Amino acid sequence: MNEILTGSAFFGVLISLLAYYVGDRLRRRFKLAILNPLLISIVLTILALCLLGVDYETYAAGAKYLSWLLTPATVCLAIPLYEKLSLLKSNWRAIFAGILSGMLACMCSILLMALLFGLDHAEYLTLLPKSVTTAIGMGLVEEMGGYPSITAVAICITGVLGNIVAEGFLKLIRVEESVAKGVAIGSASHAIGTTRAMELGETEGAMSSLSIAVAGLMTVVLMQVFVQFL
Repeated sequence: MNEILTGSAFFGVLISLLAYYVGDRLRRRFKLAILNPLLISIVLTILALCLLGVDYETYAAGAKYLSWLLTPATVCLAIPLYEKLSLLKSNWRAIFAGILSGMLACMCSILLMALLFGLDHAEYLTLLPKSVTTAIGMGLVEEMGGYPSITAVAICITGVLGNIVAEGFLKLIRVEESVAKGVAIGSASHAIGTTRAMELGETEGAMSSLSIAVAGLMTVVLMQVFVQFL
């Protein structure tokens, strides 16, 4: 049975979808932020691979078909932004200032932690783009001599944490403006966080979607500056 499953071209897809389904059902049943479907699916997938004795390469060979959906899914994030275009035009200065502040805060914190923990140059630049989409972050790090696989993990962890804690944290610091919520979530936790922003409201989702794209462009420019500091 094991060989039949692992020999299938869609084994990775099957495991991934089943794990996410379980996570989604748990989230709907208990309505707890910690029961994030993506986080649960990651844990369940790892457990399944360990129990079945399947190596990552075998899993990835099938799961790659899901990654083909990433680009069209990201493009679809432009739809809520288009619907809120008038809001963007009337608040563009504050929105872009907020995104820039988010990117500077992210990179400054990585620089401080790199100095504190004694990271070398390659490790430092590997973590710099942790708050942008995987495609941009991994591409930048690979080109500049870092470790793209670690960047992917850092980006995933950042997104999942943002998805889990964003709403509670914004309530804690008493941020109530919808535009501000969307910009904060999108700048800090890219597409994974944006899924949570969309649950909060249309405006939050639209501003978070915009933040993903702008934050990616800003990161490309800012990394050229920040890599000189260590």
